Amino acid sequence: MFDLPFPIHPTAHARGVPPHFPSGETDPNHPFALTLSRRAPADLLSGRAAPLVLSRFPTLAEAMQGAVDHAEGIDPEAAPQLLAILDRDERLVLAGAASDGAVAWCHPVTSAAEARGVVTEASQLRAQAGRANDWGEPDLARRLRHRADLLDARLVDPLWRAFAARALRVAA
Repeated sequence: MFDLPFPIHPTAHARGVPPHFPSGETDPNHPFALTLSRRAPADLLSGRAAPLVLSRFPTLAEAMQGAVDHAEGIDPEAAPQLLAILDRDERLVLAGAASDGAVAWCHPVTSAAEARGVVTEASQLRAQAGRANDWGEPDLARRLRHRADLLDARLVDPLWRAFAARALRVAA
């Protein structure tokens, strides 16, 4: 129920965000795709909200390093970008918020019960964001949607949960 795949559409680079991968790895045979979430209202309305593939990597460690390399190219004044690493079957492996030269990885849920709680909380935050937007508070609505997106980023595919948690411990 919580493991819906994300369609991946490879592209050269995100709008206004050039790729920052010195190796230029875009081999479609590499199993890990570093993606950028496209959740702008225009993208949602146009049907282009699918994640944007920034690059592909042969290992999770290299994909994580690629995310950090991408974060180093983000303008320090820019809003955080939600990056996700997906496997070749488009399952979420790891996600985090990239800004100011670093990536704050979201720790994966550890159980189905925790995943249900995360989905409930994210849904409530999105409802609050809708009300805030109706009340003329777009900044509050944006912050609430961002918090909901960060919660969703914890919904790592059950196949990858333990491995992703271990990778975060090793990276720390």
